[in-house]
Amino acid sequence: MSPILLYGIPAGCSFGSIVALEWTGRPYRLSRITMPGAVTSDAFLALNPVAETPAFVTANGDVLTESIAILSHIGAQALDRGLAFRQGSADFDRLNRMLAWLNTTFFNAFGALWYVYEHDTEGAEKAALQAYGRGKVLKAHRQLEALLERGEGPWLLGARRTLADAYVTGIARWADYHGVFERDAFPRVAALRARLADDAGVQFAHAIEENLPPPASSAFEGHVSLDDALASARGIVAPARAV
Repeated sequence: MSPILLYGIPAGCSFGSIVALEWTGRPYRLSRITMPGAVTSDAFLALNPVAETPAFVTANGDVLTESIAILSHIGAQALDRGLAFRQGSADFDRLNRMLAWLNTTFFNAFGALWYVYEHDTEGAEKAALQAYGRGKVLKAHRQLEALLERGEGPWLLGARRTLADAYVTGIARWADYHGVFERDAFPRVAALRARLADDAGVQFAHAIEENLPPPASSAFEGHVSLDDALASARGIVAPARAV
């Protein structure tokens, strides 16, 4: 069977995994998970007890969670596409380093701003969290700008796109949502985002998220329900339904 990516809406970081699947060109299916609704349901918790997207059911029925693990699995199935690299190679190390930085620093920088969005904070607490969050996001973007300046090409790892570019495109857009800075404040980051916006796989992922008819895809085999995804997973017991 083809693998299933359970992606979160609105604006989940799982966006990057959709892009990566499109870039590989291998058959896959999707399952749409609303946040905070379906992601906290008993059915989804059976797949991922921490109630976060993405989750991924591999072609063998194994369940993966966490974007970096999922992206690494996707890349390993399609080394011929140049999105990931052979374990032990210098390029493999460079990609892992970039993915680790994107996850621990770039993704994490938005934590305080998402907390304000998701919780009923007011007054001084809200102002403090927003100031702290904006500072973290600005620092992360200064670092990303410097990484791109020292790079050897238009993409995060140089001359060709990799899983790191797929991952960053789902996260960098959050700066627009939270209104942290003007897009041209970081010209190299802006150029990378513009390049990604023109990419067919990124445009496909946007259409999927927005529930619009997606562009033609040779890999996408359609959506499945959360129940169907559960049924495809090995060793997962679906929760009993109330009668």
